[in-house]
Amino acid sequence: MGLFNAINIASTGLSAQRLRSDVIADNIANANTTRTQEGGPFRKSRIVFRPIAEEPYWRSPFLPDGMDNGGGEGVRVVSIEKDTSPPRLVYDPTHPDALKTGPNAGYVEMPNVDVVTEMTDLIAASRAYEANASIIDGYKAMFMKALEIGSR
Repeated sequence: MGLFNAINIASTGLSAQRLRSDVIADNIANANTTRTQEGGPFRKSRIVFRPIAEEPYWRSPFLPDGMDNGGGEGVRVVSIEKDTSPPRLVYDPTHPDALKTGPNAGYVEMPNVDVVTEMTDLIAASRAYEANASIIDGYKAMFMKALEIGSR
């Protein structure tokens, strides 16, 4: 592992968690949006992460093949996907987007966003961001001590 690998790995985590926080904030902001450009209610988004690892440099004898990736080189965002779960139905026949016909007449299709879950995910993303920032601070302190030792 090179001198700056840990900082590079932590920086990929910082970038990924920042994007995760942005997507969660978008979900919360649109928790009551019943009409989008695509038509229908807002659909919450989620982020898919994957490790950055070319080829593992070690294998655990206790894990099945493909389960360990060695040290890795950080994380990357593979995609931002829309959740396909059905929208919530709320009875409000006076709403302009209420369904006019069918068995659900008078119901409004609301976004599939649970604000409590989104806030919990936002806290987790914030903690992960803080952990990666702490790693960078720790390595920065180690580098400074190494420079002090080398200057004596």
